[in-house]
Amino acid sequence: MKAQTIARELALLALPQLSKAQKKLAQAQPRQLQLTLEEMMLNAISTLREETQEALEAATAELQRSNDRLLNSQTRASDVESARVMTAEAIELVQKAIDRLGQALEMPELINNFNRPDVRSYALELLVKSTEETAGIDTLLSKSIVDWQLGRLPKIDRDILRLAVTEIAYLGLEERIAINEAIELAKRYSDDQGRKLINGVLRRVTEQLKSGV
Repeated sequence: MKAQTIARELALLALPQLSKAQKKLAQAQPRQLQLTLEEMMLNAISTLREETQEALEAATAELQRSNDRLLNSQTRASDVESARVMTAEAIELVQKAIDRLGQALEMPELINNFNRPDVRSYALELLVKSTEETAGIDTLLSKSIVDWQLGRLPKIDRDILRLAVTEIAYLGLEERIAINEAIELAKRYSDDQGRKLINGVLRRVTEQLKSGV
């Protein structure tokens, strides 16, 4: 896997911790930056582990509910249909839990890759630049979101968008590559609706940048 792809995912996982470490990032020396990012990554692992546990518990509870409904249901079509819907919802929760578990299992490999100088350097560059240019990034995004508000987006979608805009507007990454990489992150950490939104917003951001608006 390419260094920038790994670094991008590490930066995404660290971003939820950014507000706590923002001043540290702005003022830190290179060695301090590395330690700060390592601290944020450990916090990200802890958060992901907790989310995985919660997802598994929710899926288990929903499966139990749907099983109880099936056992207690009569031959009435409404009872059977209700149980069917509950089972479908339970299966969806199980899939989300499996996805979370898969992400958690991949964390050791991501952390190991953080020791690569090229990965660490780009992850830090992304985090520092996104911190420095937050106002400009959010202005671009707000102008590109149709019939919605940036602050109302799911945090993971907002973070993916901010990283992509950082790369396009401030780090010189080719627009097509940045958009494709953002969509790949959305496939892993968001959902179909988030993926479509991210794709549309980033394409409008690139149009803004080209027109100089």
